[in-house]
Amino acid sequence: MKVYEALRKAEDCELDLVEVAPNADPPVCRIMDFNRYKYEQKKKEREAKKHQKQSQLKEIRFKARIDKHDLDIKIRHAREFIESGHKVKVTLMFRGRDLAHKEIGENLLDNVIESLSDLVQVDRDKRWEGKNLTVILSPVRKKARSEKKEGMPKKEKGEGDAEG
Repeated sequence: MKVYEALRKAEDCELDLVEVAPNADPPVCRIMDFNRYKYEQKKKEREAKKHQKQSQLKEIRFKARIDKHDLDIKIRHAREFIESGHKVKVTLMFRGRDLAHKEIGENLLDNVIESLSDLVQVDRDKRWEGKNLTVILSPVRKKARSEKKEGMPKKEKGEGDAEG
C-alpha cells in the first residue's frame, strides 16, 4: 500500500500510522492508537518490575568481645536476611586493645560463616577496612543448596535416638 493511502486510511479511522519494523524490506507499518500503545507498553514494564526480586545489602555489626548469646542473636538476624534473599555484610569492629588480638576476631568471623554455611556463599572474603574486619555473604541458589545437602552423610535408622 502506498504511504499516502495508508495515511488517509488512518485519518479516516482517527488513528495513527505507526512504523513497526523500519528495517524490513519493505518497512512494516500499522494503523493504531499510538498513545494507547505507549500506555500499554509502560503498563507491561511496570508489571515486569513488580515480579523482579530486589536484593539489598544488609549489615550485621558486632564487636570482638561479644557474648555467645548476643552472637547467636546476630547470626539469627543474618539468617533471616539471607532467607529473604538479601546479601549480608558481617562487620566485626575492633576498639582499643582488641587490635592486639586480631586472631580472636578472625576466629569469631569464621564461626559466623561456618554457622551460616548451609545458606550462604562468601562473596568477598575477609577484608580489613580500617579497624573493622568485614566479609560479604550472599544466599546460595536453591539448586546449589540441595546439592550441599546431598553431600552430607545420611542418618541411619536408630542412630542418635535416645532410649530410656
